[in-house]
Amino acid sequence: MIGAKQVQHSRIGRRRGLTRAVAFFVALAMAAFAAGCGEEDRASDQEKAADVEILNGALARELTIATAYARAERQLRGPYRAVGREFRAQAQEHADALTKAIRGLGGRTDAEEEELDFASVSGQADFLTLVYGLENTALAAYLEAAPRLVTEAPRTLAASIGASHAQHLTIIRQGLGATPAGSAPEAFEPGDLPAPGEPAPPAE
Repeated sequence: MIGAKQVQHSRIGRRRGLTRAVAFFVALAMAAFAAGCGEEDRASDQEKAADVEILNGALARELTIATAYARAERQLRGPYRAVGREFRAQAQEHADALTKAIRGLGGRTDAEEEELDFASVSGQADFLTLVYGLENTALAAYLEAAPRLVTEAPRTLAASIGASHAQHLTIIRQGLGATPAGSAPEAFEPGDLPAPGEPAPPAE
C-alpha cells in the first residue's frame, strides 16, 4: 500500500512539476508576444493601416454573427439552443480579440454590423441555414485574410478564428440533418461548401 507520506511527496512533486511547466509556458508565451510586438514595431504605418482595415472587416462579421445568434435564440430547440448561446459567446470573444488587435496596431474600430433579413426564418432549420451561410462566409474571409496580414499576432489570430468557424460548420451540418460522416470537415475546408440539402455549386 502507498503510505500517506508517499502520497504527500507525490503530490508535492506533481505541484513542483506543474509549477515548472507553468513557468516554462509563461516564459514561452512572453517570448512569443515580444517577438510579435517586435514585428509589429517594424511594420510601416501603411502596413499597419492595411491590417487594421482587414481586421475591421473581420470585426464586422463577428458582430453580425453574434447578433444573429442572439436574435434567433428562440428558434433553436433542445441542445441546439445551448449551442447557439455558446457560438454567440464565442463570436463575442472573437470580436473582443479583434478589437484588441486593432488597438494594438494603433487603429480605431469602425466596424458596422451587416443587416440581416429574418423575415423568412420560421424555425430551427431556417435559422441554422442562415447562420451556416454566415459561418461559411466568415471562414472564407479568414482564409483570404491570414496570408494578407503583415503583422504576426493578427495573422495568428485570423487563423485561429477561422478554425473556430470551421468547427462551427460541423455542428451546424448535424443540426441540418447530416450524418456524423457527412458533417465531418473537409481536409481543407474552403468556406463555400453548401449546407446539407442545398445543391452544390456548378463546377468551374
